[in-house]
Amino acid sequence: MSTPATRRNVTDIFSRDEIRMLTQRSDLRGLTAVGFTWLVIGGCFVALAWASQQSMMIFLPVLLLALCVIGGRQLSLAILMHDASHGTLFKSKGLNNVLADWLCARPIWNDLHKYRAHHVIHHTRTGQPDDPDLSLVAPFPTTRASLARKLLRDITGITGIKFFIGRFLMDTGYIKWTVANDVVRLPDEGMTLPRRFMLLLRNATPTLIVNGLLLTALWAAGHAWLFLVWVVAYMTTFSVFVRIRSMAEHACTQPGADMFLNTRTTRAGLLARATVAPLNVNYHIEHHVMASVPYFRLPLMHRLLRERGAVPTPPGYLEVLRIVSSKTPASAG
Repeated sequence: MSTPATRRNVTDIFSRDEIRMLTQRSDLRGLTAVGFTWLVIGGCFVALAWASQQSMMIFLPVLLLALCVIGGRQLSLAILMHDASHGTLFKSKGLNNVLADWLCARPIWNDLHKYRAHHVIHHTRTGQPDDPDLSLVAPFPTTRASLARKLLRDITGITGIKFFIGRFLMDTGYIKWTVANDVVRLPDEGMTLPRRFMLLLRNATPTLIVNGLLLTALWAAGHAWLFLVWVVAYMTTFSVFVRIRSMAEHACTQPGADMFLNTRTTRAGLLARATVAPLNVNYHIEHHVMASVPYFRLPLMHRLLRERGAVPTPPGYLEVLRIVSSKTPASAG
């Protein structure tokens, strides 16, 4: 499999010393990112436990805010898994492969090692017909009504239900594992029900263990109901944030092998960083140009690329939503 060329070689933009500096990783920064993500999630649970003892006028706003914050931190766990799949979250290979899998991937029903195998193809074939993530952005641009329907399915949990069904079918070997929208049925030959059950047990057990521990901790604290909030956030706000993030990264960019053109960097303020753009994931051109750069050095890399005229001024997320919903009903018909 050939690696697509960029518009220019990285060494034409950065010196070897700059590349060495930009790609330096840190176990401390990785542990801080994982710890902070879980600390915020824990803070949401504490706030909800307190609010549940107050009036409904207090509880309902806190609940809605917590659903947004937890959904954003679930996306943060997904980004931490993503970075670990590149080996950039930690310097230590063991921390990238084991700790990130159990503390970041498994809580959101994912698998770091399967994700890595899928994601490396996305990086080598971005914007090509065989890009495994192409189905995530293929429908765009679409109409405003169509985008609204997609986001409505996300926020009402319909997308989350479809995800649960899809993950069950993947873990039982009915369909090929993916994080995209493609459904590829696997051969049924030799797949008896007992074999499928054992496959499900092997694939889903880590997720069940981690979420079981979370439920046990909340139950021991006297607030087992908070686990339902975790699940509801996963099925609603998390789905919305994942969709917006994926649209911002590659939807309505130029097809082809040039990662300066087939990928988008998006401007992110505080609200975006709390929801759709945790851990500098909005610096996506930078990530595709040099995937070995850890998350905390991406802003510096972006500034250097801007200074050298290699990337344009990035749009904000509202502008991206306008771009991806720019098709008129007449042209859609």
